[in-house]
Amino acid sequence: MSSKISGGLVHELPVDLSKVLIEKDAVGLWEALSPIGRNEFIFWMEDAKQEKTRERRIFRAIESLVEGKKRPCCWSGCIHRIDKKPSK
Repeated sequence: MSSKISGGLVHELPVDLSKVLIEKDAVGLWEALSPIGRNEFIFWMEDAKQEKTRERRIFRAIESLVEGKKRPCCWSGCIHRIDKKPSK
């Protein structure tokens, strides 16, 4: 793919996510998201404390895109999650 893949509204697209989007042929699904939606997926991945968690979240994001989801839901920083405050 020769053109740049879009990042989020505030967050830049991480290299590891970019590679997986290309490998899984999910760039079109990613680009169909709003900048805010892309931003939330990026922040959700960046919020991981361990590398294994980050890797899982990247692949879960691809699964979510394939399932037609526009946002990650219910991670600790998500506004829909009321049982736990956002982590620091």
